[in-house]
Amino acid sequence: MLGLFLIFFIGKYYYELAQDYYKHRWLYGIFGIIVYYVGTAIGGVILGFLDLIFAWNFDWENSLFLGFLALSFGIAATYAIYSLLKKKWKNEVVVVKDEIQDIGKNTENVDKN
Repeated sequence: MLGLFLIFFIGKYYYELAQDYYKHRWLYGIFGIIVYYVGTAIGGVILGFLDLIFAWNFDWENSLFLGFLALSFGIAATYAIYSLLKKKWKNEVVVVKDEIQDIGKNTENVDKN
């Protein structure tokens, strides 16, 4: 049940970020959820390789421990992609020039402003 709340809030924050920057809201909401699941999968693969290389002997039967590790990888991936998207979109903001004030002016004066 708590996993559903986590997925809901991840989707909600990506949805609101896309809404703030006039992007496809539902697409990025679902994208945030996919990023979470891909982050947990990549985290599991990384832990598997590290267990093989360094012989840490993880208890792979302990699902609570692995769940918390996967949760941390998923949240870290989600936050990293969220921050990158926010930074990228913040730099892409186009300032709209208010052209109503320029009605009736010569084009020479408008170009100088």
